[in-house]
Amino acid sequence: MSENETENDTPVSDTLLAMTITSLENSDLGPRELMIARIAALVAVDAPAASYALNAVPATESDIDLDDVEDILVAVAPIVGTTRIVSAAANIAEGLGLVIALAEAELEDELEAED
Repeated sequence: MSENETENDTPVSDTLLAMTITSLENSDLGPRELMIARIAALVAVDAPAASYALNAVPATESDIDLDDVEDILVAVAPIVGTTRIVSAAANIAEGLGLVIALAEAELEDELEAED
């Protein structure tokens, strides 16, 4: 077992978090504009549902709502094409489902802990 493995139980998520922090620190975009760019990039690379789920909370905290996401899809559609838009819409819905399921599980755990 390496030194990193003993100190770090979540190396992948920790790396992604570090990359995101560096991106935020090195960008002059405001939080809302940065999230718009990130969502557009997720669409462009045909990101999986988990990627949208990971960005759901930061997007919400940046005042991005579903109407904004729809506008982003419309804006990038001529560039990425129908297939990517359909895929993104499905992955966004699935990603939001993951976020909701995780929130429900956390709430259940909290309620059980109170009993």
